Amino acid sequence: MRQSQALSLLVLLLLLASSSASILEDACRSFGNPDTYNICIKFFKADKESALANKRGLAVIATGIAKKTAAVTLKRIAALKAKDKDPKIQAILFFCDHFYSMAVGLFDEAAIFIWSNKVGDAVTSLGSAWNVPRSCEDEFRKAGVKSPLHAENSKFEMECIITVGVTERLRVVS
Repeated sequence: MRQSQALSLLVLLLLLASSSASILEDACRSFGNPDTYNICIKFFKADKESALANKRGLAVIATGIAKKTAAVTLKRIAALKAKDKDPKIQAILFFCDHFYSMAVGLFDEAAIFIWSNKVGDAVTSLGSAWNVPRSCEDEFRKAGVKSPLHAENSKFEMECIITVGVTERLRVVS
């Protein structure tokens, strides 16, 4: 390869990388809040492919990251169920376990919808997943018990907000 070809290839790769970074940065800026922007960028750093993804790929990556968080939360719920034998807490943990398990499937469903260009269906699935952490927290609140999953629910809710937001942006370009 001649030096001029190598230089041209390097410039092209740099342009593609900056273009993809711009897609990620634009997606995170779309939330309109500097704090959310930083959280969004940190969220996507969990998957190195996000730096090179187009808008559709970014939405699918977001579903994968949030799905992993739901799976980690399910493990935390299982540990709490094994540890805490209070029947009231057990009932709430069972409730949260059920809905977090459903959320995992909803992310799989949403990813398929995103790839199939059924953005509205994807947003509906993601919206259902977004309800999970609030519903879990509400059950603890109704029981008058401090939620042992508050940190996990808060993190998951923010990830759902980002995932829905990035997916919603596909409606504009689709």
